[in-house]
Amino acid sequence: MNAPEHAAAMTATTADVLRFLAADAVEQAKSGHPGAPMGMAEIADVLWRRHLRHNPADPAWVDRDRFVLSNGHGSMLLYALLHLTGYDLPANDLRAFRQMHSRTPGHPEVGITPGVETTTGPLGQGLANAVGMALAEKMLAAEFNRPDHAVIDHHTYVFAGDGCLMEGVSHEACSLAGTLGLGKLICFYDDNGISIDGDVLGWFAEDTPQRFAAYGWNVIPAVDGHDVGAIDRAIRKAKQRTDRPTLICCTTVIGHGAPTKAGSHEVHGAPLGPQEIAAMRADKGWNAAPFEVPPALAAQWDARATGQRAQADWNERFHAYRRAHPALAVELERRTAGTLPAGLAAAFDRLLDSAGELHCKIATRKASQLVLEEAVAALPELFGGSADLSGSNLTSVKASVWVNHHGKGNYLSYGVREFAMAAAMNGMALHGGFIPYGGTFMTFSDYSRNAIRMAALMKQRVIHVLTHDSIGLGEDGPTHQPIEHAACLRLIPNNRFWRPCDGVETAVAWRAAIERTDGPTCLALSRQALTPFERDVVQVENTARGGYVLVEAAQPQLVLIATGSEVEIASAAAASLGVRDIAVRVVSMPCVELFCQQDDGYRRSVLPDGVPRISIEAGVTWFWRALVGERGVALGIDSFGESAPAGELYRHFGLTPEHVVARALDLIGAR
Repeated sequence: MNAPEHAAAMTATTADVLRFLAADAVEQAKSGHPGAPMGMAEIADVLWRRHLRHNPADPAWVDRDRFVLSNGHGSMLLYALLHLTGYDLPANDLRAFRQMHSRTPGHPEVGITPGVETTTGPLGQGLANAVGMALAEKMLAAEFNRPDHAVIDHHTYVFAGDGCLMEGVSHEACSLAGTLGLGKLICFYDDNGISIDGDVLGWFAEDTPQRFAAYGWNVIPAVDGHDVGAIDRAIRKAKQRTDRPTLICCTTVIGHGAPTKAGSHEVHGAPLGPQEIAAMRADKGWNAAPFEVPPALAAQWDARATGQRAQADWNERFHAYRRAHPALAVELERRTAGTLPAGLAAAFDRLLDSAGELHCKIATRKASQLVLEEAVAALPELFGGSADLSGSNLTSVKASVWVNHHGKGNYLSYGVREFAMAAAMNGMALHGGFIPYGGTFMTFSDYSRNAIRMAALMKQRVIHVLTHDSIGLGEDGPTHQPIEHAACLRLIPNNRFWRPCDGVETAVAWRAAIERTDGPTCLALSRQALTPFERDVVQVENTARGGYVLVEAAQPQLVLIATGSEVEIASAAAASLGVRDIAVRVVSMPCVELFCQQDDGYRRSVLPDGVPRISIEAGVTWFWRALVGERGVALGIDSFGESAPAGELYRHFGLTPEHVVARALDLIGAR
């Protein structure tokens, strides 16, 4: 090597490589967060070069260790690690940090950058995702490993800062992780004492080690986050403890290495500036140009050969597993590939073709349970749960085995932890091998909403069972009656919100949710029993298009559009108007956003131009105004609910066949 390279290799450490790449990228972008990458450089160095089992040539290797950067604002730390260890992320991608359409966006995004396991940025959620990943590893290992054949055996590592631990979701998720004894989850707490507003002691002064000890975690306190030997010893100690998760508390200096700004909140979320970077280069003897790494240091980071050997060793072990347990091997490969079993379609066909309880007058939450009875038995990767509402959401079925009681299984009571449940389900989906579903009351989807949004952003197959979907739940009153929630969930791009009107629509909604591979689905289900409708084969098929003609009329003078429990109201109103020789078409629209994605011809065939429309839904009306048009009427509720029996509530809010008839007569001028 030439003289400048030799000087850099002699004075700078492998951890310093991370610092310079982060500082240079943030400086070039004139935007970003250099403080966390610089402060956690030694921790990342030790973990990635000495412990993390991964193969840069195959980021999807099933038994790789998972790494989550929960403090995602420090994204350049992760990008530098991926670049240095040999992932398909060349220096030009680092130079494009935070630029349009780059593979190095401001916060890590799964599916954009090879090696990124989850999209992080909303603090605390990455940590909760990691809990879901560790849970998935534990459940897959319990199901598939056999004596002398441990084919699922990896750790989940997560970096988290003060902000992650301040967010409430960290309490929910870490309490659950401790209770479940997720021993292969190891979290590094970056204890630098600084957040955006300055020294955190003014707003974050609790004893974090004691907090996690109370959760049931193994806590390794007071590790010098800049001492590579101490960090290495802590990791080795953590890996020896397999009965509970570990928190390694690393005391660090934010922006470590910056001559004048280290330890200050100024280095948290702003470029260091040319003068500070020049001074840091001088201090470290770093003569390499921005984004360049001296070959001697680059060689120490390259993980391609060790990664290939690790995966090759696993491949040999898996071949031995296949010889000993061929059926299990085939099933594990199917599960981790995300391929649905052949028998699932037949299970849904049986449900839809039968004359059983699904086709009777039942609550759609009960219809959902009937569907799950078939689906869970036919689809072993379905992993269910509820936020302490299993008996109300009806998410547990005969084939459900509760992890809480058995230590393994396919169902989990998450406790009253809606946000952690939703975020952990995201982690399970990201890990692979499971299709997670979880239940709560629809009004409490507010607690889950940001995690639902993240699932939509990450295009993950996660299913939310949201029962008690309207004022139909009755006397519990406005705190429990969802009003704006359907509209809020429909507004999330790439989320699909289904509100079925009977058992058949519930089954179709579940099938669509399970078959969907590019995003989450929310199922809004009733507490009260709903009347079933007769359909032909074409109507059942069109249900899967999100909206269809349920009750036809020749040359309709009016179209009534409804969802869920209000479809029954629309049908009764149409019958009353028919007595007056007014031809009314009833359109059931269980998934509005899916209907709007259909081709223009189909949409017009369902909602013909020039025919007045009335929408009926027990929720805010503004969402429907674009669909009914200027001449149309949107019937619903633009206030909060009331505490009263369901029937009284529907009359109070004008959601009755009689009121619909009156508005229809006014609309078409037939009074």
